[in-house]
Parts: sequence; structure tokens; C-alpha cells
Amino acid sequence: MAEARGKTLAMGQEEFRAGRPTVDAPFGNTLKELGLERSEIVGLTADLGKYTDIHPFRDAFPDRFFNVGMAEQNLIAVAAGLARTGHVPFATTYGVFATRRAYDFIAIACAHSRVNVKIVAGLPGLTNGYGGTHQAIEDYALMRMIPGLVVIDPCDATEIAQATRVMADYDGPVYMRLLRGSVPIVLDPVEYTFAIGTARQVRTGRDVGIISTGFMTERALDASAILATHGIAVGVLHSPSIKPFDDDAVAEFAASVDRVVVAENHVSSGGLASLVAETLFNRRIDKPLLRIGLPDRYIECGSVPTLQRRYGLTPEPIANAILDFCGGQGMSSVRLAVS
Repeated sequence: MAEARGKTLAMGQEEFRAGRPTVDAPFGNTLKELGLERSEIVGLTADLGKYTDIHPFRDAFPDRFFNVGMAEQNLIAVAAGLARTGHVPFATTYGVFATRRAYDFIAIACAHSRVNVKIVAGLPGLTNGYGGTHQAIEDYALMRMIPGLVVIDPCDATEIAQATRVMADYDGPVYMRLLRGSVPIVLDPVEYTFAIGTARQVRTGRDVGIISTGFMTERALDASAILATHGIAVGVLHSPSIKPFDDDAVAEFAASVDRVVVAENHVSSGGLASLVAETLFNRRIDKPLLRIGLPDRYIECGSVPTLQRRYGLTPEPIANAILDFCGGQGMSSVRLAVS
């Protein structure tokens, strides 16, 4: 671990770009608030309390916090047992460990039995540089195939805090991707309201429509601002609810733009892009479609900013991909420098 500004930079935590305010540990601090309000809420982790931001709850309620060690199947099984006794368990680990090691336990002990377990999954997609063993690049493709499981990919600190409260109120199993550490504020907490099964348009524009989820909505908004300077009007539809999926909002948004782009911090097959393609096919909406996401391969180790630029998850590569996509409109000669 490396020290910076007096804080430990943990796995999955990076220095976010300047220009947006941040909130420290929005998940853990919201869960701590919920713990004060509701005695049935308990916290669990698989030896990753600090690195999944559940430590504020742990410190406030040590008698309601359980560290099961490096045993993800036990984590889910214990959480399911606690849910059956009237508790509302929030279980945290890394997304790769929850999905690859405990998949059957999530499917059967939680979803099949419809027990009230909340799984909070750190290191989603390309948010760490530790290679294929720690990068959850296919997690919500796996999770959305489990019947009865809600799957959420929040954008920022605002949505993480709101989604944590919504999860606590929802009666049933939920899988949420986690952005941790100092998380930027992208969505206005006064104007924005998260709801399970709902997508929301956060920018208008008719030339191109970007449908995005997770932190890619922040990148989509930044890319849209860049493209506006080149005369391309880009709308952005934020879709944090992977399951249930708001296909009505997606169909309406896609019908209102000339071209559709899907941007996700995930492999570009099986996830959001596949959901959008299915929706357009089912609704008989014929629009050019560009997928921006990760390739079907394990990603190498390296610094997070370098990897995100290399694989096109930062604003300039996104803008360049859209410029190429709009090449038939005379835009293809414009290229943006990738810093």
C-alpha cells in the first residue's frame, strides 16, 4: 500500500480527476446511519472490511459486524442464515470473489430462497490494476442471469448513498457494485433520486445517445461536453439498474437520437450493451449501435489511469470513438489528444 495525503491508498482506490467534489466512503457511512435507525441491519465481510468501506459500520456496531475470513461461500451462507432470522445483512467482498467463488450460494441460498441479503461488491470492472484475478469485468453479466436478483451499478457518491438506503428497504436479494474511497459527486443529490428498475436521462442531445451505467456515466458526460465543442449534440441516459432493466426508458431514448452508444465498465458482451441490443431488437428500433466497453479477455496488471486510457474508458477515447462512429457526418478527421 502507498501513502498519499495522509491516507492509505487501498486496492481499487485512485486519485480522481480534479473538478468534482468527493465523499469519503459513501456506502459505509450511509450504512452506519441506517444502523442507528434500524437494529436489524448487520454487516459482514470476507476479511475486506476496510477495503470495501464497511469499516464505519464496523466501528459503530462491533456486536453487529462479522468477519468470516477469506471464505466467500461462507460469507453468503452466513448472510442467508442471518436473513432467515429477521436480520438485514449487508455482505461485502470483491466482485470477482462474490461472483466466481460464491455464485451457487448467491443463486440458491439467496435468490432461489428469496432471502433478504444485500451483496456489496468492490473492485468492479477496471477499477484496480491487479489483473484478471481481481478485476470483476464480467460480474453483472453473471448476476443478471440469476432469477430474482436485483443488480445495481451506481454512478457516484450520491447514487451509492441513495441505493444503499433503497436496498435496505427492498425485500429481497440485491447485488450492488461498489465505488470506494473518495467517490466523486456527479449527480445532484437534491435533484436526483435512485429507484430500482429506473433509468434517467441526465443530458439531452439528438445526434448521439449514450446509454451508460456505473462510473461510465461520469465519463459519458465528460465526453459529451467535449463533443459539444465539435458540434455534436450528445444525450446521456444513465441506467444504474441492470436488473430489473428499464427497457421502456431505453427504447424511448434510442428512438429520440440518430445513433446509439453503450458505455460500460464491463466486457461489452453479456452486460449493458447486450441488454440494449435486445431491447432495440424487441422494440424493432433500427439505429446504428456502438459498444464501448472492455474486450473479451483478461486485463493485464498496471496503473489504473493507464489501463483505463488504454481500454478506452476515459473521456477522450470515448469522444474519439464517437467521432469515428459519426464519420459519415464529416467528423472523422477530428481527433482528440488522449492525456
